[in-house]
Amino acid sequence: MKNPIVHIAAATAMMFWGITYVWSKIVFETYTPLTTVTIRLFLSSIILIGFLLIINQYEKIDKKHYKLLIVSSIFNPFLYFIGEYYGLSLVSATVSAVIISTIPIFTPFAAKRFFKEKLSILNSAGLIISFSGVLMLILKDDYSLNASGLGIGLLFLAVFSAVIYSVMVKKLTNHYSPLTIIANQNFIGAIMFIPLFFYYDFEAFVNITPNMITILSLIMLAIFGSSVCYVLYAYAIKHLELTKANIYTNLIPIFAAITSYFFLGEEFYAIKIIGMITVIVGIVLSQLKFKTFLKPKIKPPVIN
Repeated sequence: MKNPIVHIAAATAMMFWGITYVWSKIVFETYTPLTTVTIRLFLSSIILIGFLLIINQYEKIDKKHYKLLIVSSIFNPFLYFIGEYYGLSLVSATVSAVIISTIPIFTPFAAKRFFKEKLSILNSAGLIISFSGVLMLILKDDYSLNASGLGIGLLFLAVFSAVIYSVMVKKLTNHYSPLTIIANQNFIGAIMFIPLFFYYDFEAFVNITPNMITILSLIMLAIFGSSVCYVLYAYAIKHLELTKANIYTNLIPIFAAITSYFFLGEEFYAIKIIGMITVIVGIVLSQLKFKTFLKPKIKPPVIN
């Protein structure tokens, strides 16, 4: 880990993304997933674009990158949030986070196809170990799992959207700052969701009076879930290999499980603790280089 700041950024993004599952569940008690994601993206784009303008760091997007920016926005936030939010409304926060954390399993195929990235045996072992820990997080003591098939299918739509999105974001980071990329993608995503919001949810939305907890949860989703997290994630993708950056998503169910236990009353089994430890061990292995273990320590010659 030559640059610890990059790894801290990736881990921090996953921590807040894990917590967003709890915030989302809270908001879903008042608003539909469509209303939630529309407000979340709209607020986030205002925050990010406003911040860039204040610090005079807004970068104009070159016309040749319009297509890449728009298509990446279709995959995430548009398709990703359709899959994640409607999936989350059908299954528990922990199970949702676990399915999203399968992103690293599919990422190596995309990374090899588009960036010629290769995983060492040690890195591959770390990925497998980490995912085995993820499985422990969704199993009960009797190794059973209860979840909606439709919910799981929608969440896997989010997974595949995220993998394709990460490839496109990595290409964009060669030309623009993470802040500029995420600000524009969230703005485009908000524009995509707004017509659906007005058609399906607006009438119900104007007749709802949210409580303070719902409002605060929405603000947290906009600030951390759609702004801070995505900027940190784009920063990590820019400086790490795609597969190594995405394996950090295995941390999401850990934070989701912990916060769900305290705030949503979800059950917490001993196997989940073992799973958390296994995930962390796997992530560490995935970031190491095999030559680190093989290279002997050579002492400098003593000159008399």
